[in-house]
Amino acid sequence: MLKQRIITALWLAPLALLGFFALQGAAFLAFVALIVALAGWEWARLAGYDTQGQRIAYAVFVAITLVLLNSNTMLLLPILCLALVWWLFATAMVIVFPRSIAYWGGNLGKRVMGLGILIPAGLGLVVLKNQPQGNMLILSLMLLVWGADIGAYFFGRAFGKRKLAPRVSPGKSWAGFFGGLFTSVCIAAGLALYLQVPVSQFAVVLLCAAVVVLFSVVGDLTESMFKRQMGIKDSSQLLPGHGGVLDRIDSLTAAAPVFALLLLLSGWTLS
Repeated sequence: MLKQRIITALWLAPLALLGFFALQGAAFLAFVALIVALAGWEWARLAGYDTQGQRIAYAVFVAITLVLLNSNTMLLLPILCLALVWWLFATAMVIVFPRSIAYWGGNLGKRVMGLGILIPAGLGLVVLKNQPQGNMLILSLMLLVWGADIGAYFFGRAFGKRKLAPRVSPGKSWAGFFGGLFTSVCIAAGLALYLQVPVSQFAVVLLCAAVVVLFSVVGDLTESMFKRQMGIKDSSQLLPGHGGVLDRIDSLTAAAPVFALLLLLSGWTLS
């Protein structure tokens, strides 16, 4: 398993770096649409689509919808606001799981929820890319998410006794949660210093970073919730040794639209 994980990482990491940071404009949109389509193909399984034809059709629909919505800039802010509402609702579903299953609306409800998870995530990434210093914004987002994961792992192993959401993800602890949050806020402070953020905005930047990290945890737990309801460990085996695309971007599905929304609402961009 470890050998397979390393082999996959050796080609996946350069591909991801190339796509996120080297591509621009329509090429970047196509790259994000591809990621969203692959995640949509996996989500279709969670949403009860059994045949490959149905899963592919759902994936194509998700990607096309993303591209069409991105072409109308007036819709971006409302969609990101709706995404925030969805993730607040998802937070409540995670907290009361498995009782929340009764309110999902069956497979149809899960198919609609998949659109609310994947499309705003893709739009959020495109919004960030289109800002001045878009690559730095995307890198900052990823560092926050990675920092939360790494901090949660080490703090959880060292101090994790009380479980965060045992009915959803038994491996996560409150110590890991706070450790990941602390790690990411430290990263945000370092980024703010590097980018010479004015002192008057320093606290706001750290607060926004903490909010993004909190929602990244919700994104992770939300996918885990749906997988647990289906009785599966990985969203697919598209990435040998790493599970599926959804397993790799679950935190980003919530963090990306929230990050983009906070950026647009604040009117703050990197010069």
